[in-house]
Amino acid sequence: MKTAYDIIIKPVISERSMDDAQVRKYTFKVAVDANKTQVRHALEEIFGIEIEKVNIMNVKGKKKRMGKNVGYTAASKKAIVTLTDNSKEIEFFQGL
Repeated sequence: MKTAYDIIIKPVISERSMDDAQVRKYTFKVAVDANKTQVRHALEEIFGIEIEKVNIMNVKGKKKRMGKNVGYTAASKKAIVTLTDNSKEIEFFQGL
């Protein structure tokens, strides 16, 4: 059984995710085998928030080269979470 901290890996801090945070959308990197309900329950447990919607996307690994050797970076999964209107904000994103 995975814990909430095994499902949520880290928040994504980028220019676009900071713009989305203004409209109560937060982006997290999640475990590759996690689904929407697992992400919803994990975030509600960790931050004590109410979630309206969860969108998940698979991110392919990028091709990288070192001389003649070709490889790929690891694939990952992102979750964009929309909070309800009466839910509290996530304090982690407020200080950035």
